[in-house]
Amino acid sequence: MKPTLAAPGVDRALAHLDELARISSLPDALERVSLSPEHKLANALTAGWMREAGMETWQDQAGNQCGRLEGREPDLPALVLGSHLDTVKDAGRYDGMLGVMLAIEVVDRIRRSGRSLPFALEVVGFTDEEGTRFGTALLGSRAFAGTWDDAWLGLTDRKGTTLADAARAFGLDPAAIREAGRRPEELVGYLEAHIEQGPYLEDAGRPLAAVSSIAGARRFALTVTGRAGHAGGTPYDRRRDALVGAAEIVVEIERVAKETGTIGTVGRIRAFPGGVNVVPGTARFSLDLRAEFDEQRDGAWGRIDAFAREVCARRGLGWSVEEFYRADAVHCDPALQAAIEEGIRTVDPDPPVLWSRAGHDGMAVAAVTGIAMLFLRCGNGGISHHPDETVTTEDVRAALDAFEAAVLAVADRHGG
Repeated sequence: MKPTLAAPGVDRALAHLDELARISSLPDALERVSLSPEHKLANALTAGWMREAGMETWQDQAGNQCGRLEGREPDLPALVLGSHLDTVKDAGRYDGMLGVMLAIEVVDRIRRSGRSLPFALEVVGFTDEEGTRFGTALLGSRAFAGTWDDAWLGLTDRKGTTLADAARAFGLDPAAIREAGRRPEELVGYLEAHIEQGPYLEDAGRPLAAVSSIAGARRFALTVTGRAGHAGGTPYDRRRDALVGAAEIVVEIERVAKETGTIGTVGRIRAFPGGVNVVPGTARFSLDLRAEFDEQRDGAWGRIDAFAREVCARRGLGWSVEEFYRADAVHCDPALQAAIEEGIRTVDPDPPVLWSRAGHDGMAVAAVTGIAMLFLRCGNGGISHHPDETVTTEDVRAALDAFEAAVLAVADRHGG
């Protein structure tokens, strides 16, 4: 597919987002998962747009799409701008992709200005930030940061395809994924522009914010085990109803989250054997628990786990916990955050500062270099991970101006 030609800047970025939104595995919704044919096509399109902006391009061994514009001399460390190109199922078109398109436009603006920077600029379109296909998020950015774990090659998607086999089908060598890792001395830092994915900017009537930190998250697969029985024939005093026990725990999760200022979400719950006339013998449900500070998150989990054990003991049920994902809170680099705030001041004299309730690639990249983020207001009550995800042209223009100014502020701090 040939990249669409459009007017420079904001109009072009939005046109490119429209084009990416048409690359989907679903006929009537947006879904683009890692190491899929749709991912390959999105990378190819993005590489074309990077080259139009003057960058040399390559796809790394993890499947991340990369581009580079040299600084005032070759082989300088790079300030990396980026976000992700993969999506959740039934996604909106701005989560992740907007950040990549804004990064490309910033590079194009700086190249056209003729200004030489004391570092190179790189843009990365990360793969598998969402974890939609293999169930573990941030795989592309973890490879970039040098924290890849070869055990992930055995992860499988819902069709039973392993990550290793998917990588081979994509044209990658699974044994070489670690080669995507970068070294600290190669990098100046990492800046990411992203929609807020929440209502706070919209409620405040503000277009942009600097990010102070990214929430620490833990995810669990939880199981309550009882005994199945006939719905009509099993008296209440003899029931060991796993679903009723799970329901008590789910309600407690909400109560604890509200009391502690954390965010606890049960996104999936299933009862087995699943008959309408059978007392459930097993209930399985998920828990996504996140907070601004790890101690806050872990304290909430301690209370939830203790309550669940009490419920199960009282009802004669079993309680099983599997933690399948953990990402500790990441705080933005003070100097890079100050550059983001300086950039925002070009469009808003008093930049708000928010902590991110959602996870981002910067959480992984922080293992190899300092990070900072710029948030852009999203409408419809801040909805995201949904087709109703939306932004305004005016806010995208403000974000592009602020993001460029932030890059130049970093350059000034580096003697540029």
